[in-house]
Amino acid sequence: MKRVLAVVLLGFGITAGAVMASVDDEIRARIQPVGEVCLQGEECGEAAAATETASSGPRSGSEVYDAVCMACHTTGAAGAPVIGNASDWAPRIDQGMETLINHALNGFNAMPAKGGCASCPDEEIQAAVEHIVAESK
Repeated sequence: MKRVLAVVLLGFGITAGAVMASVDDEIRARIQPVGEVCLQGEECGEAAAATETASSGPRSGSEVYDAVCMACHTTGAAGAPVIGNASDWAPRIDQGMETLINHALNGFNAMPAKGGCASCPDEEIQAAVEHIVAESK
């Protein structure tokens, strides 16, 4: 009887150890860093390769619209003028492209600066405005 009890306890101990190791691995996976700092002049492996492929030049107005602007300007969310709706856009277009681009870059009413795309360069935002205006006349 003592041997059976010892074997059962040993089995529970081994199982508990394996479960704890699995939990430790899961915790390490959840708290691992999401990025790394890469200083100029240092090789940083994947970060350097991703930067080279990401910088293939500015996106077109339609690409920026699809990635950033579409969520609000397709649905009219928060009072956003809907792309393609001339009556929504006519008073805005009458204010001039400079005003429209300024509002897009700096935010206006419910729209945040750059439509919330802080990483978008100004030229991409301008291209998106030009695309929206061309589609809305």
